[in-house]
Amino acid sequence: MRSLVVAVSVFGMVSAAQAADLSDLPILRGGLTEGLANSRVNWDGYYVGGQAGYGASDEKFSGSNQTMTAALLANTAIESAYGVSQWPLPFGKTTGKTSAFGAFAGYNSQWDDVVLGVEMSYMHGSFGGTASASMSRSFSTPISGFYHAVTSNAASSISISDVATIRGRAGYAMGSFLPYAFFGLALGKADTTRSVSVDDNYAATYAVAVSSCNSATPPFCATLSAAEGQHNRLIYGYSAGLGVDVNLYAGLFARFEYEYVRFATTVDTNINTVRAGLGYKF
Repeated sequence: MRSLVVAVSVFGMVSAAQAADLSDLPILRGGLTEGLANSRVNWDGYYVGGQAGYGASDEKFSGSNQTMTAALLANTAIESAYGVSQWPLPFGKTTGKTSAFGAFAGYNSQWDDVVLGVEMSYMHGSFGGTASASMSRSFSTPISGFYHAVTSNAASSISISDVATIRGRAGYAMGSFLPYAFFGLALGKADTTRSVSVDDNYAATYAVAVSSCNSATPPFCATLSAAEGQHNRLIYGYSAGLGVDVNLYAGLFARFEYEYVRFATTVDTNINTVRAGLGYKF
């Protein structure tokens, strides 16, 4: 009887010890995700990585050709009387979508669970758009004895191939996860083109001025035009967004991020991208 009691006691102690050891496995303490969340990661230090994503750019061309039209019509009667360069040409807004790829590098400084840092991010893609607009008006008030029917035409385009951002980051470490927000300066390399033309039909009577133009007889026809292009132009803006870094093994981590960039140039351009990346912290 005593031997039976001793055997049962020993078996109970061994079972308890085995249960205690098994309870240390992450999968038995709530699964792998909980294990990642409970593990503590050191985010302090330098890091580099690569990234790829998908984005959309929105361009507002309204007003992009006003200064060019004003220069074209400087000291003309129709500009002085009718303010042609200020006409609200109906450009509207364009949207383009593209894939992109690039790299990032930065430095983190960690205090307990708070992580602050500075980072440079680069993406190469094909952002931008093209738009054109036209507006015609006729005027019943003559200038120096002539009535005018004026048409203003304009076209504009922007193509942004490279976007780099310099940002400050602030994050909060939650085990193997580092959610963060950022804000900073954005730089872009862009090609832009603009063209304008103004057609002025004029005659001694209003009815003739608004009729079809024929160079042989009134209404008389006058056309002024100009065009310009700028290549590899440096443009400026700002960047903001949210993301999360996930520690995978040792210094290796994955990244998931959303970024908003705005370039307030002659063409107001907004770029929204989502991207995934893989990095290594030294």
